[in-house]
Amino acid sequence: MAELGGKPYLETTRENTRRRTFQSTVLEEDLVWHRDHSNRHIYILNGSDWKLQFDNELPIVLERWHTYYIPKKTYHRVIKGKGDLIIDITES
Repeated sequence: MAELGGKPYLETTRENTRRRTFQSTVLEEDLVWHRDHSNRHIYILNGSDWKLQFDNELPIVLERWHTYYIPKKTYHRVIKGKGDLIIDITES
């Protein structure tokens, strides 16, 4: 597993996919609003009751085995749920 490096997740990279693990012990205040430089597709591998929230929208529950699209430069955040959240990220 990769080092945290000041981030609220562990990350590994394989080819064009990044796998991130947000551990159940992550502090909610470390899950901050941010925006990314690229379009992203996130695929949920594990996690229960974790949510994704876009600016000025209600949070949506992240469902296991589903893919979600995050447009570049769109403010968003992850809201803590139960267990570890494990996602695969591909950029476009």
